[in-house]
Amino acid sequence: MSDIDKKYSHVLVVDDNEMNRDMLARRLARIGLQVEVADGGDSGLEKILTGEFDLVLLDIMMPDIDGIEVLKRAREFYSQAELPIIMATAKDESKDIVEALKLGANDYVTKPLDFPVVRARVENALGYRQAVCELSKANERMSRDLEAAARVQQALLPDEMVDIEGAEFMWLYRPCDELAGDGLNVFKLDDDHVAMYVLDVSGHGVASSLLSVSVTHHLSQLAGKHGENSQGSMDNADFVSPAWLASNLNALFPMEASGRHYFTFLYGVLNVKTGKFCFVSAGSPGPMVVHADGTAEFHDVPAVPIGMFSDSEYHDTVIDLADGDRLYLHSDGLYEERHPETREEFGRDRMMQALSAATAGSFITSADGLVEAVAKWRGDDEFADDITLLACAIRS
Repeated sequence: MSDIDKKYSHVLVVDDNEMNRDMLARRLARIGLQVEVADGGDSGLEKILTGEFDLVLLDIMMPDIDGIEVLKRAREFYSQAELPIIMATAKDESKDIVEALKLGANDYVTKPLDFPVVRARVENALGYRQAVCELSKANERMSRDLEAAARVQQALLPDEMVDIEGAEFMWLYRPCDELAGDGLNVFKLDDDHVAMYVLDVSGHGVASSLLSVSVTHHLSQLAGKHGENSQGSMDNADFVSPAWLASNLNALFPMEASGRHYFTFLYGVLNVKTGKFCFVSAGSPGPMVVHADGTAEFHDVPAVPIGMFSDSEYHDTVIDLADGDRLYLHSDGLYEERHPETREEFGRDRMMQALSAATAGSFITSADGLVEAVAKWRGDDEFADDITLLACAIRS
């Protein structure tokens, strides 16, 4: 009991026998507990429902309301962790003990009471309650911390869509837990060029989300660098080569130093005037292009995820987009969702079909239709992985 602050432990003794009640109360008070008494089931239940007690010692045999009924009513308001209840019964009344334990009693003692046994069980019950309270407080702190971390992640998402002539942008971001390992961004480089990326850190939880935030921070710094080694391979424009950026991230985030985490990554720069899109894909699903006539294709470029090998090489790829084309960058969360019965993945082909079918409708709502199709496939919208999608539509 040394870890329990006895002076703050409030115990209620409920017993209709005055001698038993007072003797037990005095002995509990001698070991430092605050003790109150009740002389029957009615008065005991009234005191219990005040919520002032940390533990109840409850006699089973009482003339007004017996201990079993008091226990049953108390458990309608307080769980075993919130209010431990120890039953007192005669030695030969095993059926009462069984019923009490089924109804939620934490423990029991038998009469005549052996005080060392009573003390040990009281201390155990109070220790259990204290441990649960401390765990609950720790969980509350963790929840607050996770909520704060989630707000930080949300703050790193685009706060408004890029406004530039020649293209329209939209994005979708749905973490499967409080924190996500995915990330995305879209930002204007100059009057002609817009940068876009999605990333997906392996695993889930705090470690993955911290790495995602760190990568996002370094990306913003690297994307603004200029120099002969970082020059992009499109239009002779002054923007950082996606492949150069991927190589630098690979050097900055080796898997051994990142908690054995790696991340897939697709970063590209769009020239809204020419429709050229220069990108690098590091283990990420390639960009998907849906044309105005509903035809579509993936542009997969095999490459190793960032952080796996120090000597990984990355190369820029350029594709041409025409007026009316829609470009979709995405993580693997959507198409890897599985059917609840067959365990078959939704798959990229179904993803392509859903987005192709949406060409007759609004570009902005096309992602919503895709999510609805995946939710219907898996039977609910509680997805197993983070959902990240970033898209643009070419406008003349």
